Amino acid sequence: MSAFPLAAAASLSSSSSVAQSYGSALPPAMILAVIRENPVTIVVGETGSGKTTQMTQYLHEDGYTSLGLIGCTQPRRVAAMSVAKRVSEEMGVELGQEVGYAIRFEDCTSDKTFIKYMTDGVLLRETLSSEDLFQYKAVIMDEAHERSLNTDVLFGILKKVVAMRADFKLIVTSATLDSAKFASFFGNAPVFNIPGRTFPVDVLWSRTPQEDYVEAAVKQALAIHLRDPPGDILIFMTGQEEIEATCFSLAERLDQMRSGGQDVPELMILPIYSQLPSDLQAKIFDKAPEGSRKCIVSTNIAETSLTVDGIYYVIDTGYVKMKVYNPKMGMDALQVFPESQAAANQRSGRAGRTGPGTAYRLYTESAFKHEMLVSSVPEIQRTNLANVVLLLKSLNVDNLLHFDFMDPPPQENILNSMHQLWVLGALDNVGGLTSTGRHMVEFPLEPALAKLLLAGAAMGCSAEALTIVSMLSVPSVFFRPPDRAEESDAAREKFFVPESDHLTLLHVYQQWKNNGYRGDWCARHYLQGKGLKKAKEVRAQLLDIMKTQRLPLTSCGSDWDVVRKAICSAYFSNAGKFKGIGEYVNCRTGMPCHLHPSSALYGLGYTPDYVVYHELVFTSKEYMQCVSAVEPEWLAELGPMFFSIKESHSSRQERRKKEAATAAAMAAEAAQAEEAKAAAAAAAAAEEAERRQKAREAAATPAGRRATTPRRPLGL
Repeated sequence: MSAFPLAAAASLSSSSSVAQSYGSALPPAMILAVIRENPVTIVVGETGSGKTTQMTQYLHEDGYTSLGLIGCTQPRRVAAMSVAKRVSEEMGVELGQEVGYAIRFEDCTSDKTFIKYMTDGVLLRETLSSEDLFQYKAVIMDEAHERSLNTDVLFGILKKVVAMRADFKLIVTSATLDSAKFASFFGNAPVFNIPGRTFPVDVLWSRTPQEDYVEAAVKQALAIHLRDPPGDILIFMTGQEEIEATCFSLAERLDQMRSGGQDVPELMILPIYSQLPSDLQAKIFDKAPEGSRKCIVSTNIAETSLTVDGIYYVIDTGYVKMKVYNPKMGMDALQVFPESQAAANQRSGRAGRTGPGTAYRLYTESAFKHEMLVSSVPEIQRTNLANVVLLLKSLNVDNLLHFDFMDPPPQENILNSMHQLWVLGALDNVGGLTSTGRHMVEFPLEPALAKLLLAGAAMGCSAEALTIVSMLSVPSVFFRPPDRAEESDAAREKFFVPESDHLTLLHVYQQWKNNGYRGDWCARHYLQGKGLKKAKEVRAQLLDIMKTQRLPLTSCGSDWDVVRKAICSAYFSNAGKFKGIGEYVNCRTGMPCHLHPSSALYGLGYTPDYVVYHELVFTSKEYMQCVSAVEPEWLAELGPMFFSIKESHSSRQERRKKEAATAAAMAAEAAQAEEAKAAAAAAAAAEEAERRQKAREAAATPAGRRATTPRRPLGL
């Protein structure tokens, strides 16, 4: 493995300086020479070194766009959108034309696009239609150190693409120095180091562990604002709720101080998280007015994905929200964990981008050394893999345990995910993809939602199923401002369909449609207009996919029981049985699950005996999110592998015979599949042996003549 230092570090050290000089300065020759000579290049550079915004432009300048696209993957939607906007401005072109972005359910590209930023999931789905990604001349996998689930799967797929195509260039960029692992995975690829232009950061630790890190962060931010020299503040929180609580608390304290007669300088409090509207997200990049400072409250997106200039103070709470597969629940759950040491160092480094800074860590030095992992566990080793399994199966990867993963996931996780897909009918008894599975993989949805669409088409309610899936694919459309909670709750109740939260969402959408998709109607009924517009866009895209799949668009009219049955066919594994007021137990795992007070089924005069739910959410207890009442007969009909109706002794005996016959048939099917596999392997081996034999014969007797030993004349 070789390392290539960058001579002209300044040309890549600050994205803003490059933006100003871009066009007059030639792209750095050394980095382009390395890319030209190697199919895979690993680029290591600190956040803010210009890897994301400049690398695509250098490749464009070097002629890579003349024969195809340059793609750049991002682990987060916010980053893909904001970076594409930044690059289009630097190049002086319109966003969506020469430079565009693509995220799930939003494609802002055109026929003219030659630089395309996208989430890693979008590129992964593109491999379904184009296994060798022939439309791309170069792909930059940005923020590879974050090791998102899709990034890890892409590593294995792109490794094959590099082997297949001599004209394809892969550039893997990372903000951390864990480059040796990437380099060895790609066959000792060269590592190119970009020295960052960072300033020293003074790290200050908490003397004692903080009980309430939100409160501690608010106090620390106020202390900095009132005491320290100018410079913007960046606070790291775990998610939207905490960010909003922090912003509210900061604003409240500042108001109290001002009303108490204190002269407090202006503080711009700016949140940033993925569900925030893009116009509000963009505000974090605006310069603070003279005499005031910005206080950005962010998730870990500001750790590496986004670079904001002017930050001199970082407040690190020490926690991060991660998606973790919970086998007891049988699904992923977002849980709060201590961050890794690598993430803590990344966060601290944000304070040294513009000048010498200070990082306040709201945890002890001992906790950092003894309670935090050196680096985060890759997502592929801790989350549900149902989507990945379905995708790889559709790419004809038969043995998933032998797929080329950089860090293979636990075998148990793969088998769990395969079982989930078998339950939904996406895989057959021997793990092969069924026709249902082939349809499901075409939708950019989690498998259960894709199954709901297919069930709707089969049962004659695909129009309603389409609307429900679209509404579940966007953030909650109900708006509940803290100061008008009672009014908004009353407005929400008007839309309730007593038996189902899914049907409540359908009712909301239909009422919005009947009122001409108007924004003022949304505001009057405490609904998020932007969320509903997004649902409408998602619905249109899913409808296009349904048309290409030749699935019929049918409506069941007012017979919504059919829709509930379709919901049951997708979510019968998340069935709950009534236990007490507002409380259910999962029929399979026995796990307690509660109705949320915001559910349409909460506070009814009666409570249904059986329900299915979209997902479980942990807050103060396990709450079911999006619940529908179902009939027990439906569970037995649609989920016979889990449920059956109690019968008399004779019919029970028949059922046991039937189960034994099914087990025997499955065993025979498995044996048959093994035989077919062995026969195919033997045929392939025989074909290879024959090919080698022919090659040997051709080499031994060129031009078809019999080989003879040349004779020397006697006496010579």
